[in-house]
Amino acid sequence: MGHCVGRHLQQSRRRRPALWLLFLLLFLGSAAGCGVAAEPRLATFTPIPNLSRVPLPTLARDVPTPGVSPSPLPPATAPPTPVVLPDPPPTNTRPAGSPAPLPTLVPLPAPTLPGQEIELPRDIGHDGGWWAVLFSPGRGGDEANGRYILDKLIGYIDAAQSSIHLAVFETDLTPVAEALARAHTRGVDVRWITDDEHGIDADSEPGRGQFALLEAAGVPIRDDLRSALMHNKFVIIDGHIVWTGSMNLTHNDVFRNNNNIVVVESPEVAAVFEAEFAEMWGGRFGPRSPSQPGQDVFDRNQRPFIIRFAPEDDPMATLVELTGLAERTVRFMAFSFTHDELGAVMAERAAAGVDVRGIFETFGSKTIYSEMTPLFCAGLDVRQDGNPGMFHHKVIIIDDNVVVTGSLNFSDNAAGSNDENFLILADREIAGLYLEEFERRWAETRPLSAADIDCR
Repeated sequence: MGHCVGRHLQQSRRRRPALWLLFLLLFLGSAAGCGVAAEPRLATFTPIPNLSRVPLPTLARDVPTPGVSPSPLPPATAPPTPVVLPDPPPTNTRPAGSPAPLPTLVPLPAPTLPGQEIELPRDIGHDGGWWAVLFSPGRGGDEANGRYILDKLIGYIDAAQSSIHLAVFETDLTPVAEALARAHTRGVDVRWITDDEHGIDADSEPGRGQFALLEAAGVPIRDDLRSALMHNKFVIIDGHIVWTGSMNLTHNDVFRNNNNIVVVESPEVAAVFEAEFAEMWGGRFGPRSPSQPGQDVFDRNQRPFIIRFAPEDDPMATLVELTGLAERTVRFMAFSFTHDELGAVMAERAAAGVDVRGIFETFGSKTIYSEMTPLFCAGLDVRQDGNPGMFHHKVIIIDDNVVVTGSLNFSDNAAGSNDENFLILADREIAGLYLEEFERRWAETRPLSAADIDCR
């Protein structure tokens, strides 16, 4: 990942209001307290305008922790009809700054994720069968952990029946390319969108050639053909499984770097990502990509998923607003953190008594653009990571309840130029898994001192 650090660190500062998020968070907090119903509820919601400040949602643990023994597979069900990608894509847009409509919930079919419900070693994550949070092993990680993650993705690909759509920055994993070629051969609609430079152009480098393998098999590949990055990392399978997070499909990201992955079985979540994929497949990248409505949805167990894309959804304004709601704790893990306003709101919350701690990727934090020095000099407990590889997380955890994760680095280039995605997950159990990962990586860090940073 070091080859793209320079672009991530070039900055200009901006912000637009994101007050519509506040009423959404209020809704999430109230809805989550209802617990888990046997069947998803039908509901419609009316936005509450002009709220100035609301508490973050406090959610119960709504999914029991599965036992160690595997559970039987759920009854097989036919996957939903895949989304047909128009070319050019639809122009269903909303004006900048207007609220996204809240979702109308509909009943969902039984889970259809391949594999059994199992308990994983906690340094990998947790697999609940129809949802999963996974962490690459990073420093001192067991290669078997990375192999589990790779095999899980390949298992999804091999089980696909109708479509596999990937928007992934780069790859050097031949087993993934071979699995996609097999899927194409058996009639699955396989398409890949990648970056022109770090995807297509890098394919000629030693140890690569996976895109050439796919094209030789007949799989269509498109890139962004622009200087900014197509930096997304998401895979949509059969219109109902989404794999996303910070992980590129590379050997280093799977086996060496610190990364996180969210997998969810949800036609609603998948439809949002399919709409973004359709835009890019039709040639709309970066600022030309329109903001889509209907990006706030619920998974099958009533977990709220707030899904945002850069640059069209002004993601840094959302993150600044959300972080400013913190009342007790903020934890962050950052590959690149150079955004002044996000740094300032973290310092402000710390001054107000909120416990703010964070881990910076060592290489990126040594630049003059990094927020590490201003935060350290403001008295915050921030540290550099202990992984000799890359600390590639892009995560914020707020009040032990809310997690932000995805491909988005905390920089203006990421937010204003690149194609990116991130999730806001308001769920205590998921937040707990990310807090465990934070504490594992915090234990690998070294505290900074005045000898390390000049605060003059």
